[in-house]
Amino acid sequence: MSKEVRVRFAPSPTGALHIGGVRTALYNYLFARKTGGKFLLRIEDTDQTRFVPGAEEYIKESLDWLGISPDESPWSPGEYGPYRQSERKEMYMQYAQDLLDKGHAYYAFDTAEELEAMRERLSAARVVSPQYNSITRMQMKNSLTLPADEVKARLASGDPYVIRVKIPRKEEVRLHDKVRGWVMVHSSTLDDKVLMKSDGMPTYHLANIVDDHLMKITHVIRGEEWLPSAPLHVLLYRYFGWEDTMPEFAHLPLLLKPDGNGKLSKRDAEKHGFPLFPLPWTDPATGQVADSFREQGYLPDAFLNFLAFLGWNPGDHRELFTVEELVEAFSIERIGKSGTKFDIHKAKWYNEQYLRRKTDTELANYLLADLAKEQIVISEAKAEKIAALMKERATFPADLWKEGRFMLFAPEVYDEAIADKKWNTDAVQVLSAFQVSVEQLPGDLDADTAKSLLHEAAEACGVKLGKIMQAVRLAVTGVGAGPDLMQVFEILGKEELANRIASALKTLVVKV
Repeated sequence: MSKEVRVRFAPSPTGALHIGGVRTALYNYLFARKTGGKFLLRIEDTDQTRFVPGAEEYIKESLDWLGISPDESPWSPGEYGPYRQSERKEMYMQYAQDLLDKGHAYYAFDTAEELEAMRERLSAARVVSPQYNSITRMQMKNSLTLPADEVKARLASGDPYVIRVKIPRKEEVRLHDKVRGWVMVHSSTLDDKVLMKSDGMPTYHLANIVDDHLMKITHVIRGEEWLPSAPLHVLLYRYFGWEDTMPEFAHLPLLLKPDGNGKLSKRDAEKHGFPLFPLPWTDPATGQVADSFREQGYLPDAFLNFLAFLGWNPGDHRELFTVEELVEAFSIERIGKSGTKFDIHKAKWYNEQYLRRKTDTELANYLLADLAKEQIVISEAKAEKIAALMKERATFPADLWKEGRFMLFAPEVYDEAIADKKWNTDAVQVLSAFQVSVEQLPGDLDADTAKSLLHEAAEACGVKLGKIMQAVRLAVTGVGAGPDLMQVFEILGKEELANRIASALKTLVVKV
């Protein structure tokens, strides 16, 4: 590419960062890294009525956790700041004035009551989408219908007003979207959007165009929900005389409900028991804490890999990518047009794969951290053995402890269903002999030795080992299934193993 690629993620600080927003940030990040460009974060806080304290910091922490921190942001400014729109407030009016001077915008003095009356009139006339447009504006109170002297007087006296864009009545607006191809919209379907609000703040439509131009944004990669606004944005670039430097657009597909019927919502997440936010979020209004991917135990790289495939694919059968590999493989052309179903089971699968790629030492650190919370102390060597044994059965780091606690605590209860079926005189006989062999073992117990001793005990009792293995596991762990039993014996050690067998022999009763 002839010029440096510059992309931006531009969230509003109105609450927690939704997973759809995280995906948008990720695609911008990947494209910037793939092209050697820059990834910017701009806080779009022009609507001060919706500003939520803490939301801005939440956005930063989320991107930092995922390892996709921007090159330029309010916290790491470059030469195109400020990076909060509220701090750029003074500059927007001059651009609105430029549109006024060119005849592409106008002052509107309509009150809320007058706007509502207009909508009611149109609804009564069976107009499907009542709006302030090229037809209705001529019946409203604005600088196109009022005498120039009255407009001047109203402005001088401080009457409330907004500035609206003047959409042409009959014109076809075209734009090329890198995901969807050519998009054509007739201007008669567009309304005269407000560009400057009565409080002196710009709307998204004006501010984002001005900021993207001044920050030299080359590509706008954003959600599908902004596609209806794109024709207006194209017109604004034209009216400002910036068509030659207008960024390329790419509108991302929607994230759909697990069943594919409709846009993914918070209600869907609650219904199916999965989070929608990267980090925990406390609602300032209610104090309610929303669950998060991080707190549920999702690994950042696994989460990013999962997110990348929600709308994009590499064109081959690969599914597991490091971030560096995602950067290498990513292209906007391989983003799909259709909405993509959110599959939490696939997210869990990714987490399992990334967890299994961790070294035993890394996994042991997770386990030791969880044990420390319970004030349980074990050696690093033992923690590594437990982690190595349990990682194939874990989805989240916490599962190493939850599913492996039987290796630290002897069973207090035994699975009754397994006991009823498998606990018999053969099992008692073999386990009694095995216990003696373990107690008499001169050295340490390892998996191979444990296997040999158990086989010898079964042979001496004339019992086929396969018939009593569930009973053996039950005696030692309290349940009928789990990881490799000989490895469990090695981790327990001969003294603990012998004690557990003795306890089971005393507790469990053979039912006749």
